[in-house]
Amino acid sequence: MKNLNILIVEDGQSQRQMLRDFLNGEGYSVAEAENGETAISQVRNRHFDLLLLDYKMPGMDGMQVLKEVKRINPEIDVVIVTAFGTIETAVDAMKAGALDYITKPIEFDELLLLVDRVAERRTLIRENELLRQELQQKGVTSEQIIYASNAMGELINLAGRVAASRATVLIQGESGTGKELMARLVHQLSPRSTKPFIAVNCGALHENLLESEL
Repeated sequence: MKNLNILIVEDGQSQRQMLRDFLNGEGYSVAEAENGETAISQVRNRHFDLLLLDYKMPGMDGMQVLKEVKRINPEIDVVIVTAFGTIETAVDAMKAGALDYITKPIEFDELLLLVDRVAERRTLIRENELLRQELQQKGVTSEQIIYASNAMGELINLAGRVAASRATVLIQGESGTGKELMARLVHQLSPRSTKPFIAVNCGALHENLLESEL
């Protein structure tokens, strides 16, 4: 079972069951709610990573449910499902905190790509949080490594993985991009973290001396 708990909020029983069966078949844990009130009750009492939320339902509509869900748990990702795929709908949903939206009739390939992307995103968030905790324990503060992009998060995760090996690591980048900081990170996460980290300015060494030193 994949590590993503999904709640399908859809008033149409056949549509709800079709989505449930498909996502179950792809290895995801899926629960159902036939209206907004039931969905909110489930969100209060269970952990969900992702809501597939119908935009137009009797009673509370999708936007009302979205706002209440985000009030209860801002960390839940919400994807709006709508037959009214207008730019206005998308903009309103994003402003209210939706991650994305998908239009009916739902194409399973498109849905799977979207859900897999959410799963990868949440896995990266969890790995980053674990790495931050490990860095803090080893004396590397969040102020030392500042980033916002997923690409940088993946790079830091990679640093954590290679640190456990004895492989030689080549770090490339333009001047000022933090190569030495990344090297220190690899060192501090490695089994050799109790040994000294020695930074050498290779550009200041003569070619022959550099060869003998390395």
